[in-house]
Amino acid sequence: MRVLSNADIEQVLTPAECLSALETAYVELAQGKGANRPRNHTYFPVEDARHPGFRFRFKSQEGGTVSSGVWALRITSDIAGVETLANGVQRRRLIPAAPGGRYVGLVTLYSMTTLEPLAILHDSVVQKMRVGATSALGIRELAATDVTVAGMFGSGWQAEAHLECLLMVRPEIEEVRVYSPTPGNREKFAATWSERTGKRIVAVDSPRGAVEGCRIVTCATAAMDPCFEGAWLEPGSHVTAITSPDGTATRRELDDATFDRADRIVVLSREQVHHDKQYDILGPVDRGRMSWDDINELGDVLAGTVPGRTRRDETTIFANNTGMGLQFAAVCARALALAEERGLGHEVPTDWFLEETSP
Repeated sequence: MRVLSNADIEQVLTPAECLSALETAYVELAQGKGANRPRNHTYFPVEDARHPGFRFRFKSQEGGTVSSGVWALRITSDIAGVETLANGVQRRRLIPAAPGGRYVGLVTLYSMTTLEPLAILHDSVVQKMRVGATSALGIRELAATDVTVAGMFGSGWQAEAHLECLLMVRPEIEEVRVYSPTPGNREKFAATWSERTGKRIVAVDSPRGAVEGCRIVTCATAAMDPCFEGAWLEPGSHVTAITSPDGTATRRELDDATFDRADRIVVLSREQVHHDKQYDILGPVDRGRMSWDDINELGDVLAGTVPGRTRRDETTIFANNTGMGLQFAAVCARALALAEERGLGHEVPTDWFLEETSP
């Protein structure tokens, strides 16, 4: 059994590899060749003494695909809560228990043929890349192809992955306007990624600056409240969001006006919408703007069973509305294969985990 650190994974897992693995996984799920258990968050009333109101949270998700050949269980053990920034904006924050970072953010892979545990992988690199790559697949299928200016909310590690993957599927974009609540963060992000990408990455001073004139708008934040007003969107825009209510926190990135303006809504998981009571996505249905059957899954779009964008003036939303164990199966299996080729990681005798049984 191989143990892979984030540093190991970072050496082999590229955005292109991640996009490829996830596209295959979502198509397989749509075709009945994949399975996924809805993500669960469990909070427990043990608080962090340094941060009142921050409590222990355990999260788990699992899934697998035929092509990966593995079943993945991803678990995280965190201290989670909400902090208020100097300007009054609230966001979710995870508090590391150790000075160097988190202890438990792990993915275990099991062979679906031999049943043995194949690997344990740290999850942080996979975590941000699979979210960014998933959003990029939605943008590829739903956004207009002639967009040269995009907007982005967020300047953290998720925003980094989203920007990198966005430019892979839309290389014709020349400028990305970035807004986040802390001026220093967005300015540093813009300078760093302008140099890395050769594109104009511009920090803007207001949320409106990342929407008006931007027909692709991506939200990659830990926000508790909507990032912008839907009235600012231009007709024919595409919007991607990664934050929806999760059954324990009512945070969201898009307001009702944005959802009500959408001609087409695509989600990653319809099952998770009901599992987590994601009222933001259900809003247009509850308000009679569209039927539940009008909301499709990304896998069906990728498989070609439902269309992506059909008109230039169509306003579309991709709600990247959950993390899926199936994602970790696909991406981690790819990372494991690449790491094995290069001899990365640490090997642990699989026999340590063998339970002898009677004939």
